[in-house]
Amino acid sequence: MDPLQNPFSPGAGAPPPEIVGRDSVLNQSRVLFGRIRQRKAEKSLLLTGLRGVGKTVLLNAMERIAEEEKYKTILLEAQEDKSLGALLVPALRRLLFSLSYLGKAGEKVRRGFAVLKSFVSAIKIKVGDLEFGLDIEAERGAADSGDIASDLPNLFQAIAEAAQAYHTAIAIFIDEIQCLRLSEISALIMSMHKMQQRQLPLVLIGAGLPILPALVGESKTYAERLFNFPEIGPLSASDAGRALNDPVKPLGVMFTNDALNEIFRLTQGYPYFLQEWGYQCWNYAQKPKIDLELVKDTTPDVIKRLDENFFRVRFDRLTFAEKNYLRAMAKLGPFAHRSGEIAAALGVKISSLGPVRANLITKGMIYSPVHGEMAFTVPLFDEFMLRAMPDS
Repeated sequence: MDPLQNPFSPGAGAPPPEIVGRDSVLNQSRVLFGRIRQRKAEKSLLLTGLRGVGKTVLLNAMERIAEEEKYKTILLEAQEDKSLGALLVPALRRLLFSLSYLGKAGEKVRRGFAVLKSFVSAIKIKVGDLEFGLDIEAERGAADSGDIASDLPNLFQAIAEAAQAYHTAIAIFIDEIQCLRLSEISALIMSMHKMQQRQLPLVLIGAGLPILPALVGESKTYAERLFNFPEIGPLSASDAGRALNDPVKPLGVMFTNDALNEIFRLTQGYPYFLQEWGYQCWNYAQKPKIDLELVKDTTPDVIKRLDENFFRVRFDRLTFAEKNYLRAMAKLGPFAHRSGEIAAALGVKISSLGPVRANLITKGMIYSPVHGEMAFTVPLFDEFMLRAMPDS
C-alpha cells in the first residue's frame, strides 16, 4: 500500500495516530491543571515506565492540554552532561518575556528577571549570551547563594508570582528526569513543596524510568505528599488492537484477529513496538486485509530494524563486562532476577558485580523492582541480547 499514506509513526516520542489506553493518566493531568488554576492544592505528576511505553508521547499530549488551559509551558529533556540550571534558565527567560508581552512588564515580571539574573550569576552556568533586554539589575539576596537546593525554590516562587500577576499558570515538563543529579531532584522537590505551601500556580510533570520513585523518595521523604506516580505500562490486548486498527479503518484497511493476536504476542503490548509492526505491515501489504501470514512475512524485517535502530544504540554504549552481565540476565529469562542468580550464571562472586551493576543502573539499562532483584528497563532486550551474543 502507499507508504505516503502510512498512518503509523515509529520513533522516539513521535505521536502515534491514536493514543489509546491512557485516558486515566490524561484525566489526572486535566484535574491537576484545573485545580491549580483555581488555586486548589493538587499533586504534580511523575510518570514512570520502561522504554517504549509512550511516556514522551504522554508528556507532549499533556503539554497540549495545558496550553488549552491557557498555561505557559516549558518542555525539557534532562541530560547526563547538562545541569538542571543550564536547562531551565533559557526556558524561564523565554517564559518571562512571553509574560511581558501580555502587557507592559509589571513589577512581578521585572522581579522575575532580577531573580533569574541572580540565579545565573550564582551558579555560574554557561547558557550562551543571554540578553535580558530590560534594564534590570540582579536582586541581591534572592536565589544567589550558589546552592541549587536553596536558590531554585526562590526562583520558582518569583516566576510563579509573575505568572499569577497575569492570571495565568506555568507547567514545567521534564523528560528523562532520572538523568538529573540527586541534588537537582531534591531541589525540584523542595521547589514544588514551596509552590504547594504558597498555593502558587506552577506544576511539574516529569517522566522517567521505574527507578524514579526510589530516587525521589531517597531525596526527600515527603515527596509522596507532593507527587502522584502513575505507572505507564504496556497496553492490554484490546487496546493494542485499537492502536493498530483504529488508524487504518478510515483508509479502508483492517488487521484480522489472528494478525492482531500475533503482533500482541510479539510486542507484549508495548506501544513503540506496535508502531513498528504496524508501520512495516502497512508497507508490505498488497491488499487491504492484513492477515497472519503477512505479519509473519514482515516480522524478520521488523526485528532487523529494531536491532539496528532501537537496541543496538544502547548495546554499543556498554563495556564488555556490562554486556556479559546483561547476557547472563537474558539467559535467565525476561523477568526480574536475583543478583545471586546472575552471579551464579556468570560463575563469579556476587560481591564482584557491584560496580558493573551500578554502571548499568546509571546507564538506564536495568533497575531494581524489588530489593535484591534486577530487571531490564528496555522491553524485549533479553531477546536482543540472545541474538547479539548467541555464543556467550
